[in-house]
Amino acid sequence: MHKAPALTVAAILMGAALLPAAQAAQPWPSQPIRMIVPYPPGGSVDNLARLLAPALGQRLGQTIVIENKAGASGTIGVDATVRATPDGSTFGFGVPGAITGLPHVMKVPYDVGSIQYVSLVARIPQVIMVNPALPDTTLAAFVNDAKQHPGKINYGSAGNVTTPHLGGELLKQQTGIDIMHVPYKGAAPAVTALLSNEVQMFPGDASAALGFIKAGKLRALAVASPERFEGLPDVPTTREAGFPGVIVESNYGIIAPTGTPRDIVDKMADAIAQSLADPVLRKKMIDQGAIPAATTPDQYRTLMETESKKWGEVIRRGKLGLE
Repeated sequence: MHKAPALTVAAILMGAALLPAAQAAQPWPSQPIRMIVPYPPGGSVDNLARLLAPALGQRLGQTIVIENKAGASGTIGVDATVRATPDGSTFGFGVPGAITGLPHVMKVPYDVGSIQYVSLVARIPQVIMVNPALPDTTLAAFVNDAKQHPGKINYGSAGNVTTPHLGGELLKQQTGIDIMHVPYKGAAPAVTALLSNEVQMFPGDASAALGFIKAGKLRALAVASPERFEGLPDVPTTREAGFPGVIVESNYGIIAPTGTPRDIVDKMADAIAQSLADPVLRKKMIDQGAIPAATTPDQYRTLMETESKKWGEVIRRGKLGLE
């Protein structure tokens, strides 16, 4: 019987022994990536995710599959992301309400301190907008009107302790006005209520009503961000309007399951930064009311911790709750 040379047999055995190690060392990502969005399809966060996913997937060489896990003001989706297997196959959108707001008024199912931040994706400035039936054309005029008619002006929000609610409360605390909060089940019904003059003001994300503002169906009084928003270049900032303490932005970014290896986190952060540098993607995001903004994982964590302290104080001062 023909016998294989001893050297050949040894080489085969050595190759078999090394095969599991080689498989384990496959470069990331080696499979499609699941991206969890904590809100329903069609909303501003979902749209943001679907804009980013193709560009990100192209740079990573893998398909990014969007999975919507809505409910409980974003906490269900954040929890699903945090608890997923930390192998680089799952990431999710970090949403401000579930990270910087709700943990101050309820017990969330995850440890906020253990969230693995990857990178900020976009800042969405809040726009203080009114129904055109209201005669006020500036934020100063609105504040003066509210002071002359305490308790008579209603403002809508996307629900208790959502960013619009907190923005309205911050405006109240900074100006001393008395306006009535009317919560709705999401930004879309709040905008509908503003269009019908059911409420007179809505401090919402630019993405929630940009088309209505540009069409003249709603009037933007100010953008609550440090600088003017490219999508509404003629609208002054709250600082320019005389209210520098009224700064409200929704910070949306990518988070990973707790325990995801740092080298994978850093590679994802780099891919996000490269994607957001694309002028075509940047324009699409601005057209939807978002400001592209990439960060390092540590910068993103610091931002969210700072925001949490800020909104925690607003919540305590306003004695806000879920009901």
